[in-house]
Amino acid sequence: METRNKKTKSTEYYINQTLKLCDLPVYELDMSSFLLVIFGGTGDLSQRKLIPALFHLFLEKELIKDFSIIGLGQTEMTDKEYREFCRRAIQKYNPENYNKSRCKAYLEHFYYISGNLIENEIYQKIKSKIFQLAITNKKEVKSNIIYYLAIPPKVVIPVVEQLNRFDLCKGIFHSKVIVEKPFGRDRKTARKLNKLVLKAFEEEQIYRIDHYLGKDTVQNIFFFRLSNTIFEPLWNRNYISQVQITVAEDIGIEGRGKFYEQTGVVRDMVQNHVMQLIALVAIEPPVGFEPDYVRDEKVKVFHSIRMMDEKYLESYMIRGQYGPGKIKNYSVAGYRQEEYVSPDSNTPTFFFGKFYIDNWRWANVPFYVLTGKRLPRTLTEIYIQFKFPPLQLLGRSAQKMEPNAIRIGIQPDEEISLHLNVKQPGINNQLVWVKLLFNYEETFKKKQRPAYERLIMDCMKGDLTLFARQDGVEAMWSIVDPIIQWWESHSPKDFPNYPAGTWGPPEAALLLEREGQKCRYKDIF
Repeated sequence: METRNKKTKSTEYYINQTLKLCDLPVYELDMSSFLLVIFGGTGDLSQRKLIPALFHLFLEKELIKDFSIIGLGQTEMTDKEYREFCRRAIQKYNPENYNKSRCKAYLEHFYYISGNLIENEIYQKIKSKIFQLAITNKKEVKSNIIYYLAIPPKVVIPVVEQLNRFDLCKGIFHSKVIVEKPFGRDRKTARKLNKLVLKAFEEEQIYRIDHYLGKDTVQNIFFFRLSNTIFEPLWNRNYISQVQITVAEDIGIEGRGKFYEQTGVVRDMVQNHVMQLIALVAIEPPVGFEPDYVRDEKVKVFHSIRMMDEKYLESYMIRGQYGPGKIKNYSVAGYRQEEYVSPDSNTPTFFFGKFYIDNWRWANVPFYVLTGKRLPRTLTEIYIQFKFPPLQLLGRSAQKMEPNAIRIGIQPDEEISLHLNVKQPGINNQLVWVKLLFNYEETFKKKQRPAYERLIMDCMKGDLTLFARQDGVEAMWSIVDPIIQWWESHSPKDFPNYPAGTWGPPEAALLLEREGQKCRYKDIF
């Protein structure tokens, strides 16, 4: 009896410890106030995303009541003029939530400082303003001071160096810094950038933001798989035949010709958004839900992606650049006719490729990726296709059998669907492909929260789970660097090679057909 009691206590201890390990951490805003400094406070990102996102949090009463926001920019403005500038941005980019009186109350927390972000003078102003706004009771600093670097990549390093020079990073402030992608131009520059940032901030102070990870539908890939017993045993090479990831946009470069000429589709989309989606599909269950446990498993996926030699790159990596065409019956210019783009530019705007993850779970399962500008529609989805049954026991009636599949729609349709074969009504034994559908908006009666709201709140709470870690950034660059280097050293002969409004160059569909795979991109549109 005593032995049995000992075992019971031991078992209870083990269960309790396991539950503690696997339990979701609770990050609370255990502070009285916060201060956000936006470098690039008059830029496109601030107008379209940051200022409207913070306003919605204010309306939902999810922001701490005592907060201050300092916008920084080169344009000369007073606080009053900047508040009016922000009001117009909210009215334009978040009209459904715009409320004049509530907006006025929100903007009373806004301040503005103008100047050159590289020179000393503006940092003296910043430091003075932070002390004026952040000191409470004349003794302590607001516990959350966040620097949001909504600025071009080339300005990040001098800004961080200046913040460090003026002692605004650690010590009494112990700030946080949010850095937008791209994190460098390749692995070498990403490592150099990180080394310089780490002179000013500790790793746990650095929030490398990828807004895709803030989308509920993206996060749900992880929870959908690991919280449903019927899927996890099938989530491997024994049952899955292929994975297709589509990140398509019908827009062009929207006046960002200078940026895109230096970036291209691989740096802009594949190195960050696409790699994160691959990791969420392929990740092993972490030992717990602490940020580093999750990020450890992502890094393992990145390290497992098969390295590509020149022969592989030539055969399985397809690039494209859009020419003139039509989007929704409107004529649009080709990439080379866009503002600030060279008339003989070889910058790719389309990518289609095949990746393999060489680990036990995913060996020999192809991951196909399609992403590009000026495609027929905006669409982000993950399509996981299962293998056919080993024998077609239904004979001729199964000739039209389709493989089972899971489709995870991220945008514009926020939904998860399961595709099955069922018998069609009638006396003949004919199969028909049907889907079971879960839709976010229909189920929860509200739209998905904008990604920046979630990510800004996570930064305030100190939750790093949805932010990239430096070893993960370097690993992602290691995967795409060979693609970029191969393309830059071998000029394309056929650019532009797809009209705007089409699904890219025909070689993409031909690659799938050549491998005996079904070309989803032709069939569903």
